[in-house]
Amino acid sequence: MRFAILWSRYHEEVTGGMLSGAREALAAEGVTELQEFLAPGAFEMPLLAREIARTGRFSGVICLGCVVKGDTAHFEYISESAAHGLMQAGLETGVPITFGILTTYTWEQALARSRPGSDNKGREAALAALSSARVLAGLGR
Repeated sequence: MRFAILWSRYHEEVTGGMLSGAREALAAEGVTELQEFLAPGAFEMPLLAREIARTGRFSGVICLGCVVKGDTAHFEYISESAAHGLMQAGLETGVPITFGILTTYTWEQALARSRPGSDNKGREAALAALSSARVLAGLGR
């Protein structure tokens, strides 16, 4: 199986940790074929993920990003748009696209979820993509 990792350069201190977690989780499962793509931010991910999935070259697309709540409604718009957009992209393409976009209330929460270990949300998103791809493969897809 071959996977794409689409990660955001926005809040790179957090997304870089999540990227490491995703890489490590897939390597531990024997996945060696990865291609990484860089997105400007979470809002741009649905379009990019859909187009990556449409190439037919990947068993899954792992999306990693971070949105931290501020003083305006921006957080809600970005988070909801990204979540719905990624779900729609997966349904349109039939390729597992995982939502590894942190939507936290504080910077400390984001950092805690991007540290090495079993609580790393990049790891969780990668394993969810792998598990979903395995189910689809078992169905002959």
